[in-house]
Amino acid sequence: MNDFWATYAEAAKTALGFFWKAGWAFVLGYAVSAMIQVFVPKKRLTEKMGRPDFKSISLSTVFGTISSSCSFAALSAARSLVQKGAHFICAVAFMFASTNLVIELGILIFIFLGWQFLAAEIIGGLLLIGISSLLIRMIYPQKWLEAARKKVEAEGESEEEDFDWKKRIRSWKGWCMVGQKFCMEWKMVWKEILFGFTVAGFVAVFVPDAFWQTLFLADAAAQNPGNFLIALQNAAVAPFVAAATFIGSMGNIPLATVLNSGGVMFAGIMGFIYSDLMVPPLVKVNAKYYGWRVALYIAGIMYVSIVITALVLHYTFLFTGLTPESARKIEEVAHFAVDYTFFFNLAAIVCTGVMLYLRSVHKKHHSGHEGHHHHDHGSGKIDIQSVLSYACIVILAGGLVAMILG
Repeated sequence: MNDFWATYAEAAKTALGFFWKAGWAFVLGYAVSAMIQVFVPKKRLTEKMGRPDFKSISLSTVFGTISSSCSFAALSAARSLVQKGAHFICAVAFMFASTNLVIELGILIFIFLGWQFLAAEIIGGLLLIGISSLLIRMIYPQKWLEAARKKVEAEGESEEEDFDWKKRIRSWKGWCMVGQKFCMEWKMVWKEILFGFTVAGFVAVFVPDAFWQTLFLADAAAQNPGNFLIALQNAAVAPFVAAATFIGSMGNIPLATVLNSGGVMFAGIMGFIYSDLMVPPLVKVNAKYYGWRVALYIAGIMYVSIVITALVLHYTFLFTGLTPESARKIEEVAHFAVDYTFFFNLAAIVCTGVMLYLRSVHKKHHSGHEGHHHHDHGSGKIDIQSVLSYACIVILAGGLVAMILG
């Protein structure tokens, strides 16, 4: 029993270490994201996404890159694009870009996994968009998608305002909006971050590396990293592992670090990272927006695109000799020390304080008008994500008690 409590305390310590290592990156990423969303006019972009051509897909990619990294928000924003006339190919491109090419995710991947994975994430994100666009062109269920479009258009919402970004960036009101947007971003993602990091910490300690090595055929992969069937198995299994964790885009990076530390092949790790849009709650949200047929169609397109992209990345990095031999170890990214992370987190606390102040000013001048952003997290009468999040708080608190008493 004593061994269990010691392991429990170590798991909580590891999870909290993940939070500590990534805290400043989240604050920096969401601060930059908030500024981009407030100061970059988007109306003109959305007006040019109605055709499935290179220009429209490129604009969708750019639009996604400057948008929120919250998986649920990505789905909600994509639905808004469809309502405004965007082609479904552009909507899928937007979803992939907003969950794989945003700055905060890039910073997190660099911290936890290293520059090779960051390079792969960017290259692969663009590949995902290209491959999914081709697949949708090839397999385009016209009647299904037209019915889905009519459904979302019938639920139409107001157009986003157009504005002079030069005037807004020089105004106090504009910066108060940044504070408001920053806080809204955190409100959308804190649950999936909390759940993802807690799960990663406990998996890192409680689940032996042998489990991952068996599931992903690690011994055979180490002996023959170029074997196509093994790489295919890794890329094909990884999305199901991601779906089983229920973790969103910002919460799955620590667990990807655990997988890499456990000897999982590069194709499997990248397949896992890209699969945040395929977790069951997100598929259910798409079903609410477009109906189950279209939701499963989108999930199928995403799955095939992810597997192909993971394989392309695996062999590209293998042949160029850039495949990471080992990621940063769990001990490196889950420890507490007076180093750069300490000082960056202090700066992040100050930044957060400024943002909270700006939000308070914004709320005073816009009382009762907050909440025009419909980021549906798919909750019904019982918000499962909230229940899991508060359970994580209790679990982490229990781990702290175990550490103190131990």
